[in-house]
Amino acid sequence: MYPSDIVLPMKAELTSNGFEDLSTPDAVEAAMNQSGTTLLVINSVCGCSAGTARPGVLRAVQNASKKPSHLATSFAGFDIDAVKKARTYLLPYPPSSPAIALLKDGQLVHMIERHMIEGRSADMISAALVAAFEEHC
Repeated sequence: MYPSDIVLPMKAELTSNGFEDLSTPDAVEAAMNQSGTTLLVINSVCGCSAGTARPGVLRAVQNASKKPSHLATSFAGFDIDAVKKARTYLLPYPPSSPAIALLKDGQLVHMIERHMIEGRSADMISAALVAAFEEHC
């Protein structure tokens, strides 16, 4: 498990901007079973991807005309059981962190895996999410 002094500031980057912190399997279950659209970010300490994923997600949420009904996040390598539960909603995609998923009424409708984040700017990630929001929200 990653040390909290590393994880908590990265968590706060999303939770201080309206994302619900899903730190238990029960919290994940409740969040994934809400009606409407839910943007789920599997957060990560990975500097090569998470460093652009978080800003990209925040830009998308701030700038989109259509937005998800709910915002949620869980932290890989820290919220171990919660992430394990969250990943059951992301099948058939393999575990990936960071990862960004859009669910509608509990069903996965759009997925951005780590390999789709690596090497991309926050603006590119934001643009991809805004397009997904336009289609599904």
